[in-house]
Amino acid sequence: MSIEVATRLQYIRKKHGLSQRELAKRAGVTNGTISLIEQNRVSPSVGSLKKLLESIPMSLAEFFTFEVEASRGVVSRRVDMPNLGNESIEFYLAGSGMKDRNMCIMREVYQPLSDTGPEMLQHAGHEGGIVVSGQLELTVNETTWLLDPGDSYYFESRFPHRFRNPSAEQVCEVVSANSPPTF
Repeated sequence: MSIEVATRLQYIRKKHGLSQRELAKRAGVTNGTISLIEQNRVSPSVGSLKKLLESIPMSLAEFFTFEVEASRGVVSRRVDMPNLGNESIEFYLAGSGMKDRNMCIMREVYQPLSDTGPEMLQHAGHEGGIVVSGQLELTVNETTWLLDPGDSYYFESRFPHRFRNPSAEQVCEVVSANSPPTF
């Protein structure tokens, strides 16, 4: 499935003020199914996508031909930015509909005690970010730092790395960038 289906579905769902749970209920599927589709982890059949869209309501033709206005221009409004993550870690991509981006800029929201998983991440490029609120635990190679609001990081993404919100109560928010884009 293309990332476009995932992005479009999330955009349409949010534009209609629906939670994943509400859309799932209307369509008669699990909210996990909606989440997996929006994360681009499963590919819905044409019939499944049609069933989801009927509960909005929207036709397949409309779904594949509408322009995501906020994604085409210079500005990405907060309400129009799709969450490319999940309910634990939200990734809001600036300019998500832009083609041929040279960098990726995101607002990342880490729920209490959430992390990027036990596997260390590694990919080509560089990444950096600034903690806006809460605390972020960053591990690069075998070194771990605890970052507070206003603290920043920058490293080569080829080094094994992991992000974690160590707080059991407070959300952590980060503005990050990476190049080349990974989303």
